[in-house]
Amino acid sequence: MIQRIKNAAELVQNMGFRYVGFRAKFELLRRSGLLKKRFPVHIPEKNQTSLEQWKLNRGRFFFNRATLNIPKNPNPELKKRFDLFQDGKLWYFNSVLLNIGKDYDWITNPDNNFQYDLSKHWTEIPDYSEKSGDIKFVWEKSRFSFIYDIIRYDYHFEKDCSKIVFDEIVSWIDNNPLNCGPNYRCSQEISLRLLNWIFALYYYDGAAVLTEALFEKIQHAIYAQLHHVYHNIDFSRIAVRNNHALTETLTLYLVSLIFPDQPDFKKWGEKGKKWFEEEIAYQIYPDGTFLQFSMNYHRVAVQLMTIAIRLSELNQQKLNPVVYERAEASLKFLRICMDDHSGMLPNYGANDGALFFKWNDESYRDYRPQLQALAGVLGINADIPQSFEDTLWVGSKKPERQLSLIKISYSFPDGGYYVFREKDTLTFIRCGSHKDRPSQADNLHLDIWYKGENILQDAGSYKYNTDADLLKYFMGTESHNTVMIDDFDQMKKGSRFIWYEWSQCLFAAIEEKEQTLSFTGKISAFRQLNKQIVHTRYVEKKKGEPQWIVRDIIQNLPEEHTLRQLWHTPAEMKTNVQITAETSIPLKPEEKKAWFSGRYGQKIPERQIEFQTTAHQLTAVIKVLK
Repeated sequence: MIQRIKNAAELVQNMGFRYVGFRAKFELLRRSGLLKKRFPVHIPEKNQTSLEQWKLNRGRFFFNRATLNIPKNPNPELKKRFDLFQDGKLWYFNSVLLNIGKDYDWITNPDNNFQYDLSKHWTEIPDYSEKSGDIKFVWEKSRFSFIYDIIRYDYHFEKDCSKIVFDEIVSWIDNNPLNCGPNYRCSQEISLRLLNWIFALYYYDGAAVLTEALFEKIQHAIYAQLHHVYHNIDFSRIAVRNNHALTETLTLYLVSLIFPDQPDFKKWGEKGKKWFEEEIAYQIYPDGTFLQFSMNYHRVAVQLMTIAIRLSELNQQKLNPVVYERAEASLKFLRICMDDHSGMLPNYGANDGALFFKWNDESYRDYRPQLQALAGVLGINADIPQSFEDTLWVGSKKPERQLSLIKISYSFPDGGYYVFREKDTLTFIRCGSHKDRPSQADNLHLDIWYKGENILQDAGSYKYNTDADLLKYFMGTESHNTVMIDDFDQMKKGSRFIWYEWSQCLFAAIEEKEQTLSFTGKISAFRQLNKQIVHTRYVEKKKGEPQWIVRDIIQNLPEEHTLRQLWHTPAEMKTNVQITAETSIPLKPEEKKAWFSGRYGQKIPERQIEFQTTAHQLTAVIKVLK
């Protein structure tokens, strides 16, 4: 009981009274049934706009189908993805190909075949349960991100796929009663669905299959779902406060641009624009880092800012200057963290496979298309030599500025990241404080790339709903290139995405000398063992040489505990890497079976090399053998 009281007090301290009070109130309303009454299962059709009126008065979009001028590229890989879809197969999370059948019911989890009950109101459906499995497997197709493969196949192969796309939309509407079932459980999923439907409406605005009756049906479904998003917006803005809030507030704003004749959309859009600007200012730190401590979720924010900036300007509106400032700062941060050989970034932070708007044929892990598209709408040359299709769909300005990448060492103290960029190597170090909720216990993680290969890697996320051992591994310290004490994580785990005893940066600095690059970082961690424990990590690298010296020191740790220094490498690594460690004497490495998840829902074996000592300090040397 005493521990529960302490945990509750720390939760209030970490998250604030506003968060805790809202969550308590929300749960009370949900359990009492009062929340259910706020979201009716029927909404009368109102303020409908005719198809012809919409075509005349609609807001400006990225493209006009009649003048779309993207070079045709009938790529066999794109045709293969289209053929797989026609066969009832779909890529989930850009990684796992699942056979869901041609007549998928929208409510069955293809990972375990659990079927949700459509008679249940969304407030009665849990996000997580052992029986239903990971709800993200149900949400994935309902996002409608898959339509970009169909639309791009339509364009590049000159095939009319309008009926295929609209049949999918109608199927969803007919099989998902308003505010019932799993697909109304998350307002971000609703928002993504609407954004993707709107893209389809613009692309197929002249299709014969888009009749007045069909347009009215889709328009009413958009209204009813946006009604849900608007009336549930406080959940994402207070209880979640991450990319969910960005997506939902932006959707409220953009729908008002696309349907300017709708009074409710206009009211919701004005608030949505204001809220989106506020969320950008809060969630993206001044140095361009992101409060979710995740490269993949930061890319979500990048795509949302790209869309917001482009469509607002096309419709003769300007966003708050802070959006442009944080967009440019994000571009710089992510570009600096990107490996130039592959276009990849460290597999750092929570990674659920989210890539909502895929307008290219590149690998999911390749960030170049999305960064280039953001640079394009900002009028910046991001030093990405290859051209990608994203920019052609979204549109861009003539570059007026150059993103400078002439330095070797970079610091991002707001988020807590330190980077060395050289011709053949990329060294990425995490050392940050947490004023916003951490998702993984990974402070002082070290990520190293050599000639396009991630030779020391972050294991990723795998799934948010899996067995306890895998959750502990992927969310905890053991899956990162840092230090553990016995089997203790750097922070104390609570339920689901909650951590207690947050690790905090005490000091961090980089130093560049004539021959060397060095980093020094100190964190407060393992406070569940002793609140005075300090972990200090020194990283030194000789310029131009693929060799790193890493020294870890743990202070104020009781003697009976063991220090474990962890390193994770690909199971089949092309580069020959040697890792040695010593205290006063050389230490024998222990090799363990571990897991790597480069894409959500997928895990493959990797090598975990660790060195153990009771001396509470050790020095490792990581060397590429040429």
